[in-house]
Amino acid sequence: MTALDRIDPQLLSETDEQRQLRAVLRDFYREASGPEDVREHLGTPRGYDESLWKRLAGEIGVHGLAIPEEYGGSGFTFAELAVALEESGRALYCAPLLPTVVLAAHALLAGGDRAACERYLPRIADGTLTATVAGFDADAPGVAAEPADSGWVLRGRTDFVLDGAGADLILVRADTAAGPRLFACEPVMDTCRRTPRRVLDETRRQALVEFRGAPAGAVGVAEHTGTAEHAVSATLDTGRAALAAEQVGGSGHALDATVEFVSQRHQFGRPIGSFQAVKHRLADVLVALEAARSASAYAAVCVAVASPQLPVAAGTAAVVCSETFRLATAEYVQLHGGIGFTWEHPAHLYVRRARSSEALFGTANHHRVRLTQLIGLAGRPAA
Repeated sequence: MTALDRIDPQLLSETDEQRQLRAVLRDFYREASGPEDVREHLGTPRGYDESLWKRLAGEIGVHGLAIPEEYGGSGFTFAELAVALEESGRALYCAPLLPTVVLAAHALLAGGDRAACERYLPRIADGTLTATVAGFDADAPGVAAEPADSGWVLRGRTDFVLDGAGADLILVRADTAAGPRLFACEPVMDTCRRTPRRVLDETRRQALVEFRGAPAGAVGVAEHTGTAEHAVSATLDTGRAALAAEQVGGSGHALDATVEFVSQRHQFGRPIGSFQAVKHRLADVLVALEAARSASAYAAVCVAVASPQLPVAAGTAAVVCSETFRLATAEYVQLHGGIGFTWEHPAHLYVRRARSSEALFGTANHHRVRLTQLIGLAGRPAA
């Protein structure tokens, strides 16, 4: 029996609670976070509606879905959080759910430091703390940690940090004399310079973060030298599964909006959606979307049950869902005709999200190479 066989097939089916959560969130986003709302808040200092962020945490409890009850969460699983992420991707919700609720929260849990979890996770769950991760890219210049009288200080720089300019907490993978460790840094201006980057997708802000003797606390046990690498690897795969769910949601919106448009737009006395060429193009998107939905659901369940198949499932979902989102948004623009190419139409926002998401945790080619390594067709896998 393989690890794949040990996943209960029933876990891949949506439960009544998940369906109810999906319905509530779809109505919530439709009412409070439409395309015009997204555009309006992109120009604000934080780039999103902070009151909506608090409502999402307090009224619906999205932020605490996958956080254990002992740390102030609801004690559900990543499968429920994936439903919320899919709906946020569908609405192009621009608040930092991915860096805070997925990356930072799961890095803390994977780090195994109970004190750090007790300090930060309750505030993530109730929406009063935003967080992100930095230094998780092994190929980029790293950050170094040095012992200090009061603990540790960080020096170095890391680029394109999600919500890096605004996050209240940054979890940093940094090199020490004994090897890499995970550190929690609450940045202050004097010792941590944060420069917003101009990026293609303005709904997902990124920044250059420079540590100049920034105070930090170690996360995890020093004697467990592999803890940081395990936490980084697990967090990145969890992030890939989360991003796949977002991409499925964005693809679903693109398909639904396009089907609605071609059903209403008439040429030669009939809806353009009745033309066979248009039907074939939309059918291709639907087939790709169903494959992406399956890949995303399996990756989410692997996170939820801590399956050893997670690296393979997350990599597969990253490839399939990225390519589906690219196809869906391309058809979103093209089948809307001239209006789909205008700045006034929301299609370009989804195109930007699709393009930026393709490279967020590695390109499709990167994941294909890694998959060949994970299944034994090549050498050791990269993170």
